[in-house]
Amino acid sequence: MSEAGLLADPAEVRAILIASARARQAISYSEVLELLGHHFTRPKMRQLCKVLTFIDDEAEERGEPELAVLVVRQSDGLPGQGWWVGGAKKHGYTGLWEGPGAMKLVKKIQRQAFDFWNSHHFEER
Repeated sequence: MSEAGLLADPAEVRAILIASARARQAISYSEVLELLGHHFTRPKMRQLCKVLTFIDDEAEERGEPELAVLVVRQSDGLPGQGWWVGGAKKHGYTGLWEGPGAMKLVKKIQRQAFDFWNSHHFEER
């Protein structure tokens, strides 16, 4: 995927997600969009998801943990459908996209990002 046509500069979104990981906190779709100067709308959220996919594809190439899992719905603290379609499959998860099992998987993957971006010997690339 090319950066052309994306809602925002992937580097800017990546910086927001790294800051979130360093704070050991998930961030909502609306919070990310607000930081990018947009109001929350479903079309903007879908465009943001394309940026998140781009960021995670690049992270995988660098051997970094995924960051899209940090972006969650305000309602239940879980990623949206777009993450589950690709992300859950990548982790071998076949359960429900809501509830305790889903939350356990998400927290585990988020913890990997938190730990990676907070390791004292790590320098941002």
